[in-house]
Amino acid sequence: MMMRSRTPKRRSCTNRGSAGGDCVPVSKRDVIHCPSSRPDLDGAFVFAVVNGTPEQPQLAYLKEPQPITEEILKLCAPVLPGEVLRIASPCVHEACKHFDGSNCKLARRLVQLMPVAVDSLPPCQIRPQCRWWTQEGKAACLRCPQVVRLPSLTTEVMRQAAG
Repeated sequence: MMMRSRTPKRRSCTNRGSAGGDCVPVSKRDVIHCPSSRPDLDGAFVFAVVNGTPEQPQLAYLKEPQPITEEILKLCAPVLPGEVLRIASPCVHEACKHFDGSNCKLARRLVQLMPVAVDSLPPCQIRPQCRWWTQEGKAACLRCPQVVRLPSLTTEVMRQAAG
């Protein structure tokens, strides 16, 4: 019996691990999420809560991401949601100032400028669809727990990374 040689199906990759991470396969049907989004964008959801101090924020990742609701927003008062929540939403690509046409410049700068915050990958539920993970791999994940969206709560290095 003659065996037919089978060529494995190719899987697209968003990159080849530009920051030392592995190539992360992404299906065309997957929606890539920005892990540093605003609550007012379509499809926004909470995936972590900001703990720690303004000088040393540390994320507590939710076991199950939660959609943004009026109730969640009210619970944040009197502060802004970005001060106490990490919010993700579908990447808006060219509509974002950090997107260069193919990659997130914010993710690249975070990996280049921010120190590593944790020794192992955090228990993040959005990793398979995260823009930062698919682009920068493990290097982004090791810095993510210290990222806070609002400049008023960030360090000078975080402000530089945010551009």
